[in-house]
Amino acid sequence: MFEIINWPEDMVPSRSPIHFTNELEVPATPEKIWSLLVDPAAWPSFYPGVEYVKLLGGHTTFGSGTQFETNLAGQDVFAAVQEFEPVTRIAWGGHPKASTESRAYHAWIITPTPTGCHLWTEETMQGPLWLELAKPAPDVFWRTHEKLLADLAEVATR
Repeated sequence: MFEIINWPEDMVPSRSPIHFTNELEVPATPEKIWSLLVDPAAWPSFYPGVEYVKLLGGHTTFGSGTQFETNLAGQDVFAAVQEFEPVTRIAWGGHPKASTESRAYHAWIITPTPTGCHLWTEETMQGPLWLELAKPAPDVFWRTHEKLLADLAEVATR
């Protein structure tokens, strides 16, 4: 299955020293997966290391342009939803508060299948903080996202 991410020009994989993809077939409906991804209260149940998600501007669920704060990869992060197609795709970009020159763009594509859905997630990362965190284990972010997909599938199929 070929998935296409609508990358912001400055975050395309060819310009990003860290780039990885993860995918998983899940026996859950796209609607169930979507409901978890857009519910900030659900993130700590499936997103490794996430303890909180705070939506800014009075939002209660994610939507196009929603700004939010969370903790990812041990970092307090500020991000905003940059792509939002209900039940199909969502992407956000942001930076750790400790290193505004370090940026990331994380996209999700949900495709229906006869037995549930196919999840595709892809991320690019740039900047000194992310590079430093990856030095001891270059596949750390990929492994974290493998766990993220497995945990999301588990929560979605309970």
